[in-house]
Amino acid sequence: MTGWDVLSDIMNNLPPIAAMLFLLAAGIIFAIGFSRHGLNFIKYGFKQTVLGSSLEKRFDKLEVKIEAIEANFYKLEAKIEAIELNHFGHLKNYLGILNGVLLDQHIIDNETKARLDNELRGM
Repeated sequence: MTGWDVLSDIMNNLPPIAAMLFLLAAGIIFAIGFSRHGLNFIKYGFKQTVLGSSLEKRFDKLEVKIEAIEANFYKLEAKIEAIELNHFGHLKNYLGILNGVLLDQHIIDNETKARLDNELRGM
């Protein structure tokens, strides 16, 4: 179904007075637009070229802002990853020292300490 079919269906369903007013309003809008903008009105309507260029400028600004936000996000993500790795390294060292203390206090035996050290190396 094309736009003309839709318009034809609407016009057939309207009472004759409403259809006449609709066509009269459309004719007035076309006459005003054509007198102000000439053939460009047929192509673009009421100043859509100006509206389109201003919208493109807004979208360009938004794209720049989005790219800046993405760059900041990636920097933040890298910092968080570095912090996680740093804290994990400290935690591994602490657990290694704790295993040694538990062995010195005779709470765990050599076999258990070796197993725990292997688990820490595997992380």
